[in-house]
Amino acid sequence: MASGEGASQTSEGPTGEAKGATLLEALVGPGPTRTVELRPPRRGLPGSGSVDAWIDLNRAVRSLVDSGRFILFTDAAVGAHEEESVQHLQANLGQDSDFSRIVPFLTCKHSLDYCLLFARRAAALGIRALTVTGGDKGVGPPRCLPRSRDLRRLIREEVPGLQLGAWVNPQKDAAEQVELLLDPEHYAEYYVCQVVSHHRLVEVDRFLNEAAKRGLTLPGLMGVFFYRSATERTLDRLASFIPVPRAELVAEFAAGVSAEEVCGRTLKALAGRGVEKTYVSNLATRQLDLQLRMIEARA
Repeated sequence: MASGEGASQTSEGPTGEAKGATLLEALVGPGPTRTVELRPPRRGLPGSGSVDAWIDLNRAVRSLVDSGRFILFTDAAVGAHEEESVQHLQANLGQDSDFSRIVPFLTCKHSLDYCLLFARRAAALGIRALTVTGGDKGVGPPRCLPRSRDLRRLIREEVPGLQLGAWVNPQKDAAEQVELLLDPEHYAEYYVCQVVSHHRLVEVDRFLNEAAKRGLTLPGLMGVFFYRSATERTLDRLASFIPVPRAELVAEFAAGVSAEEVCGRTLKALAGRGVEKTYVSNLATRQLDLQLRMIEARA
């Protein structure tokens, strides 16, 4: 499905997409696209901790980019005060890096001027796709606009070359979610889906069935969370932000199933439903390459 400059690239990434392809071209092309979601370090880390965190992150980003993978970068995930991804990546990765592989999130939890400037700076750096979401109303500052579609419309006018994505939550009403994606005034060319689990696929099936019934052709990524453990404290914290199959995870880990196997089982279950475009979140930056290889070996 790649065209133009991207189509001239003959090399491929680890999951089959051409290295010169945009995210949108990879999503509409054949075969799997395995993307990684990363979080910038928290703001205000002590000096040595901040340096170490950025060194680890930069190494992970370079490795992923060199291997031809796309990287999603969060924006104040779960209400945390994170460093701005674009500013730091520009300063530390260097101008020779392939920023077309970077796909930042941008929430409406900033001033409108900041959001539009962020989009312009991202495009100038070579970033070609931007996922725009409303942001959790329950934490942090208020939204600058009521809905993410309002911000996408303004960005489309200001930076027409950017591919814009929307957020989808399969735990919500499937008909409503698909209806939004079908609406041309949602101003989205792709979607990124909330994380799901092989333990609770009823909502996923409902969303996929509704999308098929309504003829939705918009491509998307479905998320898989890498649970490193099933400790009560960790699951309690995560349950405030994402749907957590607590009892099932506790049982899996108690039975000796590895974290990589748990994640791989979800990827395998999604592939069985025809979902090959996915992203994995919560990988440890220092062990990212190893963890990802182990997960994919089990998927």
